[in-house]
Amino acid sequence: MFIHKINEDLSLKLVDIRDADAIFSLTNKNRKHLREWLPWLDATTRLEDTQSFIKCCLEGYAENKSMNTAIVWKKEIVGMAGFNQINWANQTTYIGYWLAEGYQGKGIMTKTAAALTDYALNELKLNKVEIRAAVENKKSRSIPERLGFIQEGIIRQGEWLYDHYVDTVVYGMLHEEWNK
Repeated sequence: MFIHKINEDLSLKLVDIRDADAIFSLTNKNRKHLREWLPWLDATTRLEDTQSFIKCCLEGYAENKSMNTAIVWKKEIVGMAGFNQINWANQTTYIGYWLAEGYQGKGIMTKTAAALTDYALNELKLNKVEIRAAVENKKSRSIPERLGFIQEGIIRQGEWLYDHYVDTVVYGMLHEEWNK
């Protein structure tokens, strides 16, 4: 099983079916907070929905197509982050993440995104990591900006959020840029 220790308090672990209760509970407690920017909240209303998601994550990992991890801070799951898709043909991956509201402002997500970027570029030997976020989602956008990702463009109406489209900004980091 994949476990990546970032520091004494923070690690990433491959999401597992045994994590379903904790992840679903965290999702439920943060539903209002998460729903502002994540399109999947209304489809995650039962523990079984989270279990199905985790099964898909494990299949994606087994097929070497994705890697979704639980963010563990001080032995507690506080969010999720990972490679939503690994495009081996183009040597690119796409990082997605969410964090429970009470854990924001502690540097957890910046350290998590940095660790995932480093893993993708130096362990998996990919050429590029992308992070996408809604243009108005300042907190999510601050992560790649803080890490020195380059803003590559804006996809107009790039994502449907329940009842409206939002423009999506794309950030990229190349292997050669990360390792400078």
